[in-house]
Amino acid sequence: MLRKTLTSGARLRRLGVVVSVAIAVLAVYALTHALKNVDYHEVFEVISRTNAGLIALALMLVVGSYGSLTLYDLLALRTIGCADVPYRIAALASFTSYPIAHGVGAVSLVSPIIRYRIYSYHGLGVLDVANICFLTGLTFWLGNLSALGLSLLSDPGAISLFDYLPKSLNRALAVVLLLGVTAFTVWSWLAPRSFGTRQWLVRLPTGPVVLLQIAIGLFDLTAAALAMYVLIPAGMNIDVFRLTTVFIAATLLGFASHTPAGIGVFDAAILLGLGGEDKEPLIAALLMFRFLYHLLPFVMALALFGGVEGWRSLRGKR
Repeated sequence: MLRKTLTSGARLRRLGVVVSVAIAVLAVYALTHALKNVDYHEVFEVISRTNAGLIALALMLVVGSYGSLTLYDLLALRTIGCADVPYRIAALASFTSYPIAHGVGAVSLVSPIIRYRIYSYHGLGVLDVANICFLTGLTFWLGNLSALGLSLLSDPGAISLFDYLPKSLNRALAVVLLLGVTAFTVWSWLAPRSFGTRQWLVRLPTGPVVLLQIAIGLFDLTAAALAMYVLIPAGMNIDVFRLTTVFIAATLLGFASHTPAGIGVFDAAILLGLGGEDKEPLIAALLMFRFLYHLLPFVMALALFGGVEGWRSLRGKR
């Protein structure tokens, strides 16, 4: 039985690698095609003409998005019964693990290591950190699937350019996603849920906490999508609901590809889903968003994590 389980797990991992590589290859091909005949001088002209107030507003929305991510860890800590860990530690673990892990691309490997380095200093063990990673991932998927379902209901044709499905099937997909999230919420509400073994028992959140997870996830995605929306020149006439739908789908594709910060995959999905003949303004907005949402937090998180590790090492020697 154990051998069969290990074999099935290995097959799933191999399938995941194949799917990730396929998504990345298709995205690179699509991105290469989309970037043909682009006037990069015009791209940088659009960036230079962008109002500083809009950039500041986008930065505030990015801060709001990352601020909501800290609540992922806080909810996970409360769910596993570690209420004595203060919010500042949850915020530190969240802000260092997410930007670095997504920036490197190995989220499932890097994020637990960084979280363990932060939380072990405050008495949490390997299994506690594993539970936190699972529960924060659950919040991520509940928020993303809920947001994608709601967005597809409002604009089922928004992602037809890269999923090649008719509006009716996209609308049916939205209904399935929302029903799945609703079913999980009701199931969690009826009784306390858990799974695993006696050595590693994972407590699942209760119904009210699941609703809170969904709300936080929706806020996180909405703030991130709006940060990009305000950077897109008004003359492009891109509807905010369409952008949100494409943004969420691009985020999920980038996450599935396991490329650093979804590079290539996220960008191709955005350009395919939103782009028209005039690509330069959209590429300019994409570059500014990439800087504010990915590069800047990545550098700050590396500096913060390095500073914390250095301070603890120095304190340990003293």
